[in-house]
Parts: sequence; C-alpha cells; structure tokens
Amino acid sequence: MGNIIVSEFITLDGVIEGPEWSMPFFNDEIGKFKKDDLSASDALLMGRVTYEIHAAAWPSEKDEFADWMNSIPKYVVSSTLHHVEWNNSRLIKGTIPEEIQKLKREISRNILIDGGSDLVNLLMRHDLIDEYRLLVHPIVLGKGKRLFREGSPKRELRLREARALSGGVLALVYQPA
Repeated sequence: MGNIIVSEFITLDGVIEGPEWSMPFFNDEIGKFKKDDLSASDALLMGRVTYEIHAAAWPSEKDEFADWMNSIPKYVVSSTLHHVEWNNSRLIKGTIPEEIQKLKREISRNILIDGGSDLVNLLMRHDLIDEYRLLVHPIVLGKGKRLFREGSPKRELRLREARALSGGVLALVYQPA
C-alpha cells in the first residue's frame, strides 16, 4: 500500500504559494532532498494548478530530475479539467477521498504531492496524509496560501527527522501521531 507524502517548500509563517521566494535558498542539499523524495516515489499526485505549472515546464527540460518528472505516473485531481496531456498522466474525478484510497491500494511505494494546498487540505480532512516533508525557509511573507489553513482539523504529528541545511533551511519530516 502506498503512502501519501506531502513535500513542500514552506516559509516560517506557513506559506507554500508561489515558491519563487525559495530560489535564493536553493542549493545542492535542497536539490538532493527533492531528488530523494522523487526517487522514493512511484507516482505524483497533484491538483489542477500544480499540474498546469509542471506540465508547462517539465516536458521541455532535459536532465535527470526532468526525466523522472516526465516518466513517473502522474495523477491529477480536478473538477474542471476534461483531459490531461502530459506524459503518463491520468485524471482523477469523482469522490476524491475514495479515489485516493483506491490509488493508495494500487501503488506500492510513495505517492508524492509537491504543491497544491487545496488538495493537501482536502486529504488532511480525510486522514489520507502519511507524511509531511517540509523544507522550512527562513523567510516570513505575511500573506499567501498556507499549508495549514484556518479551520484545518487538529492533528498531532510526530517528528521523525529534523536536519539543518545550509542557508538556514530546516528539513522537517513529520508523521501523524
């Protein structure tokens, strides 16, 4: 059974939207963290907005990470898209929590989510997240979409790993308690 892994660039005040703010902090350690996330996964799960951003960027890239992104199975949750064209992508419609439960039974390793606060919040409400892998950046934006929104259900998490990376970024890995 696959695990839903949320892997996010996040600010100190919890913002995950528009991660261009993270670029000044990007380095080899962060690149390795993200590569490790992807290489340990059998699928990507994303909402429409993340899908459209990735589908516009990755097919034209030519490196090892892009090869993984382009070849890995991708599952897109959307009520507005009618088809998906990026290589190896499938659309998920219907009752999303039920469809995600089915997907977890079909996939043997990790199902990676990067981005998509709407999707993450939906899955949190249904206890479908198995792990949070957060790269906490030393920056406060004061506005933007947050990973944990006002009204999110209370969840106790257990810290599985904490590591300081260069540039002041913290790699934190949590699982539901």
